[in-house]
Amino acid sequence: MGQTLCVCSRGTVSLGGARYLLLHRLAEGGFSYVDLVEGLRDGRFYALKRILCHDKEDRQAALHEVEMHGLFDHPNILRLVAHCMVEKGAKHEAWLLLPYVKGGTLWREVEALREKGTFMPEQRILLILNGICRGLQAIHSKGYAHRDLKPTNVLLDEDDQPVLMDLGSMNQARIEVNSSQEAMAVQDWAAQRCTISYRAPELFTVPSQCIIDERTDIWSLGCVLYCMMFGEGPYDAIFQKGDSVALAVQNPLTLPSTTRYSAALQRLLFSMMTVNPQERPSINEILHQLEGLQPAPAGQDTTQI
Repeated sequence: MGQTLCVCSRGTVSLGGARYLLLHRLAEGGFSYVDLVEGLRDGRFYALKRILCHDKEDRQAALHEVEMHGLFDHPNILRLVAHCMVEKGAKHEAWLLLPYVKGGTLWREVEALREKGTFMPEQRILLILNGICRGLQAIHSKGYAHRDLKPTNVLLDEDDQPVLMDLGSMNQARIEVNSSQEAMAVQDWAAQRCTISYRAPELFTVPSQCIIDERTDIWSLGCVLYCMMFGEGPYDAIFQKGDSVALAVQNPLTLPSTTRYSAALQRLLFSMMTVNPQERPSINEILHQLEGLQPAPAGQDTTQI
């Protein structure tokens, strides 16, 4: 994907040969921020993500994110409209123009439900989960893993279809570790790039002889499912209290007592959150299990799973 030129003028930006009106700030993080912009030519809304790059390594990381977007044309993965690198004195900013997804993040929806004292119904969970799995399936089928799947990295469109975003932590699915030095490098990378309360157990203490694969995403997917079911991730409170998430993820998952969700959905959750990655299902196996959880068409008998 080639670079596209951009220019700034007061209240507008020009990117990829089109001009956009700057509206307001949507989000802000440690090294990036996102503005809502409107295309002056097409009248559509977009999200302009600006990544602050302090050195060459930061620029490479931003270009890696651009490259990952370029691999996919999938309804459940956020597409990249245009991009460029802007010089800001000695520093740079990477600009990524992305479609604006009006529904906001899955986390925002979970928070809104929690504030109302309500929970997401199972059929809605299944709809959203299925879309997330379709996006992950596309990523895994190309030999990559997302590595930072969490509710704030899932957008919901107006039809409740999820869209995976923030592909900056994506890398090759299969990482072969053959020494303690390599193990420490993977562990350090995960500490920087994989959100702690959604990070798979095998990324906290990486063995000196092992293979890390895409099933790190399956663990994170389980954490996202738990969040949709119970209003927060299984390890969010542990992290917020300052207790050790690394220790907590080594223990079997326990669920709040509830009859709100089917036993089949709870079994699916447990299968994703197995400490041993070799025992976790693949994304294709999860999608197969989800088919059995979908409601039968009208007029057909349903079978309790």
